Parts: sequence; structure tokens; C-alpha cells
Amino acid sequence: MSNRYILTYTVIMAMITAVVLAFVVNVLHPRQVANEAVFNKREILSSIEDEIGTDLDKLSDQEVLNLFKEKVDQIVLDATGNVVDSIRAEDVDMAAEEKKPAAKRVYPLFIYNGKEGKIYLMSVRGNGLWDKIWGHVALKDDFNTVVGTSFGHIGETPGLGAEIKDNPNFAKQFQGKRIYEDGKYVSVAVVKGGIKDPAHQVDAVSGATITSNGVSQMLYKGIAIYLPYFKGLKKEM
Repeated sequence: MSNRYILTYTVIMAMITAVVLAFVVNVLHPRQVANEAVFNKREILSSIEDEIGTDLDKLSDQEVLNLFKEKVDQIVLDATGNVVDSIRAEDVDMAAEEKKPAAKRVYPLFIYNGKEGKIYLMSVRGNGLWDKIWGHVALKDDFNTVVGTSFGHIGETPGLGAEIKDNPNFAKQFQGKRIYEDGKYVSVAVVKGGIKDPAHQVDAVSGATITSNGVSQMLYKGIAIYLPYFKGLKKEM
């Protein structure tokens, strides 16, 4: 068998494989985008699952989409807290925004219209031990009281840092915490060695000091981005 034949055969097979892969990608892309949209909406709503009163895992994808459409408004803010009209909140890619200069970033804000008032869901992003961590923080319309949180990560250690996502009790600790103390913004801190300020602190994950500190820093910096907008809303009330 000549080298020319082998080379020709290899080139033809590579071309056929490339065409088939391109076809498969194009066919599956819309479904992939749709699945990602549902996943993101579940993740956002999971921060207020107790408020919704429904186990999101038991809802179908269409039911999640319907709930989000019926109950959630969305806006986008720039780095100074002004509303940006050219983009939907669900289309904001926080990972991509993080690569931009701070002054040019935009931030999604989701507003859940509950029975007892509006709940404001902020998206935050930071650094864990090994890679990026992120979360959603829901505030009551007093712009002080935390309704709930949800967290995610890329590569935190199972049984340790990964507990910020895998252990629902970690997120539940944030319910009812307050981000202001005597009118001053303090956020909510994740502390080890025992809570000394029950209104503004939660217990750290045992054995995951760096991840816990990362959550604290992520919350402090991430929530602060939204405060100018909230202050404007309070003036209008």
C-alpha cells in the first residue's frame, strides 16, 4: 500500500469526520442553548425555593420556564447602577463580563414578584480555592434582609469547598441575615470558629477556609455593585 494512498485516505476520512461533526453540532446547538437557559433559570430560582414553595427539582423544564416568565422581571445594570436597556439579564454572561474593565461591566438583576412583595436576586462571582465560584443572593424589598442564596463552583474539593453547593444547609444559613448594620453596609461574612454576630455572619465550611473566605469576599464585593440602584429605588418609595 503506497504512502500516497494512505495520505489520500486519511485526508478524505478527516474531511468526512469534520462534516459529520459540524452537522451534529449545528443540529444539537439549539437544544443545547435551550437546556442551558433552563439550567440557569433553575439555578437563579433555587435561591428562593422556600419562598416559591415548590421543589424545583420536581418541576419540568417547561414549568420552570413558565414560572420564570410569569413571576420574574429582569433588568441589567452598569457599573454605576444605571439601567442598561440594550440587553436582557438572562443574556448577561458573568464570566465574560469579568474579563472586561470594571467600568465597562454589566450586571443582571432578577426581580421575583412574590405574594408579599418583590424579591431582588443578584448575581455574584468570585474565587474559591481552585477556580471560580458564583452565587445568587435574594434580598427582600427592604434592601437589607436576605431571603435566600444559592452557590456554584467549577472545581472545589468534594466534601470540603464543594459543600457551598452540595450541602443545602450552608445556603440556608443566609436566610434572614442582614447586609446593613446601623446604616452601614457590612454584607454577610462566612466565619470559622463560631458566629459572634448572628445578624451578619454564617458558619464557614469545615476544612475549607479558603473557599469560605472566597464566598465572603464574593458577597461583599458582588452585593456592593447593586447598592447604588437599590438606593435609588428607596428614594422613589
